Order: sequence, then structure tokens, then C-alpha cells
Amino acid sequence: MRNESNNSLTKTFQFKTFEDAMIWMLRCSFDIAVLDHHPEWKNVHNSVEVTLKTRDAGNTVTDKDHKLAELLDAQYKHSQ
Repeated sequence: MRNESNNSLTKTFQFKTFEDAMIWMLRCSFDIAVLDHHPEWKNVHNSVEVTLKTRDAGNTVTDKDHKLAELLDAQYKHSQ
């Protein structure tokens, strides 16, 4: 996830089915809980749009966002 603009990281992940998208979100939720850093995300059918920024740092991109982005990308790669 490397599209950085407007003080946030964004990426849309595409899946074969709605179920695949939901399974990916569930798997990611465990990493998200460990990091205690929650994304904004929106699921529409077979895609998930993710926006990352750190609210505690003035709604800017921080190392927390980059770390979570790497985890989301790794989970996506694993799901394909």
C-alpha cells in the first residue's frame, strides 16, 4: 500500500468474490488488534478500500500506518 496523498495512505484491494473480501478483512482484523491501529475501510462487493492515517498525530501518516500497510499487503498476497 503506497498511494500516499492528503495525509493518508490509500489502496483498494480486489478479490474474486465478496466472500474472499470478507475473509481477508477478518484475517486482517487480528493484526489490526495487535497493532491497536484501526483503518478506515469500506467493502463493496469484491473490493475493500482502505485509508490509513494516525488520528493521534494530527491525521497524518506515521510509522504505524506504514507498518499496518505492510501487514495488509502481506495478508493480501497470502490470500491470492
